[in-house]
Amino acid sequence: MSGEITLTGRILPVGGIKEKLLAARQAGVNTVIIPSKNRVEYDSLTENIKKEIDIHFADNLDIMINTILVK
Repeated sequence: MSGEITLTGRILPVGGIKEKLLAARQAGVNTVIIPSKNRVEYDSLTENIKKEIDIHFADNLDIMINTILVK
């Protein structure tokens, strides 16, 4: 996860989703949480970039924590 979380727990969108996913894949990261507001940018990426990474979308801290701890 990269980006900012507000004091109320909202997750703000970030830039450079393509670069972040490529770096995560190269580093061997297999699960990534992306802000929900970045879904449009994610959807425009090629399948080659998305492969081998389990992507989760979150728009608040509660969803992010449940994704991390429940999995």
